[in-house]
Amino acid sequence: MHVMFVASEATPYSKTGGLADVCSALPKALSQLGCKVSIVTPLYKCAREYFTHSNERLESMYGVTLEAVVGRETKRAGVQRTKLSGSEVDVYFIEHDDYFNRDGIYNNQGVDYSDNCERYSFFSRSALELIRVLNLDVDVINANDWQTGLVPVYLDSIYKTRSRFEYDSIFGGAGRPRYDASVRQGANPFDRIKTVITIHNLRHQGRFWRGAMDLTGLDWSLFTYDKMEFYGQLNMLKSGLVFSDAITTVSPKYAQEIQTEECGERLQGVLQTRSQDLRGILNGIDVDEWNPATDKAIAANYTSETFPIGKPKCKAALQREMGLPEDPNVPLFGVVSRFDPQKGLDLVAEVTPELVEREGAQLVVLGSGERSLADHFASLARRYPRNVAVRNYFSPDLSHRIEAGIDVFLMPSRYEPCGLNQMYSLRYGSLPLVHNVGGLYDSVTNASDENIQNGTANGFVFYWCNADDMMKAIRWALHCYRDRRDDWTKMIRRAMTEDLSWKQSATKYLELYTELVDRK
Repeated sequence: MHVMFVASEATPYSKTGGLADVCSALPKALSQLGCKVSIVTPLYKCAREYFTHSNERLESMYGVTLEAVVGRETKRAGVQRTKLSGSEVDVYFIEHDDYFNRDGIYNNQGVDYSDNCERYSFFSRSALELIRVLNLDVDVINANDWQTGLVPVYLDSIYKTRSRFEYDSIFGGAGRPRYDASVRQGANPFDRIKTVITIHNLRHQGRFWRGAMDLTGLDWSLFTYDKMEFYGQLNMLKSGLVFSDAITTVSPKYAQEIQTEECGERLQGVLQTRSQDLRGILNGIDVDEWNPATDKAIAANYTSETFPIGKPKCKAALQREMGLPEDPNVPLFGVVSRFDPQKGLDLVAEVTPELVEREGAQLVVLGSGERSLADHFASLARRYPRNVAVRNYFSPDLSHRIEAGIDVFLMPSRYEPCGLNQMYSLRYGSLPLVHNVGGLYDSVTNASDENIQNGTANGFVFYWCNADDMMKAIRWALHCYRDRRDDWTKMIRRAMTEDLSWKQSATKYLELYTELVDRK
């Protein structure tokens, strides 16, 4: 089976968030299960810079030109390719400098590019042209988020409506690869391809004014409430949800939540209609990169057996680095996050005075984003210099040291499709304290007395998104930390031995792909 991932970003070539991590880690895990996998992604300026400064090789596919209709024009793209490092996954880059060779991926200094609809319509169409021109034997296309939402639409509305003879007549000619002669004359190579679209965050939908429909090159008959239209606008994610064969999202709980009015972002009706085709599959993490036994960024390496020796060393080193008093008995809380109201960091700021003044705890915060939240945490650090340390930037190495050195990781997100930091925390034996939503619900088991006794507890959960409920969970965590050390050790060991790898997720995706391919 050949699965093609079409993604607007993929680590290590381009990244703005977790989408990039998934779109490289999941293909790699599928490849390890014996599946043939390829990735199609734009050749951004940052991707070019990556290859300039790395030892990896980017191969230009000379003579291969893709043609895609944008509005009334036919645009052309080149193709370059490489292998995803440490895998057999082919990565194809769509090369179009006007669209992709820019300083930002989706925006410049926070302002979205005005031609994003045009850019990603072109990219989606080019991915299908890549299959045709290179004669790729693809069984399943997995699109990702709104940027590739038109892939299932183009496939059904254009590519599956022509016969092979028409493709050879219209697109054939000198310099183009010929189709396999073993395929019967007239057969359409796209007919058997199934499509999956993965929702990484439903809030981002790719909504554009109705006139943008002309840019897609699609017939206006598709601009209806049950297809591509959304309250008078073109909605690229909705289009993918309607036309795909299956829909996935990044955790089972989030799959339930997005079918409700509270979390459905006005697409709950579409998702309810397609509930039988919707699956929530929890993401994994890169257990090689996030491994306290081998991590070179932390002060001391440790395992689920040796953490009583290694983790205190990491805590002491983190306290020194952050300018806090070095004290092994002080409970140390940590945050690594975007400064965004979605992440519930206003709740963390609200409880900090009680956490410090009443409980005598320490707090380290690493993040960047909304200025007002950053300023609030900076003021808390000035107010409590011996208890609160804040770094207003992003540092991968420091994030590793925080995960290794803290006792409790705070993640009170208002909504969280999957979340990764709570999994990093589990891996490093830093017990996560989370709000009961999305992937946090699916990965963190609350430290109730019952769960502690039966050995399933690996963190702390609060159920109402307010500072009072969060503070109750913090007090319980502090009680366990100070007065139930045997139980605390038991929870750390449980957390560190959870299977957080991509293998489980990849197995579930492969089962879905197999079902689709076998479906008549």
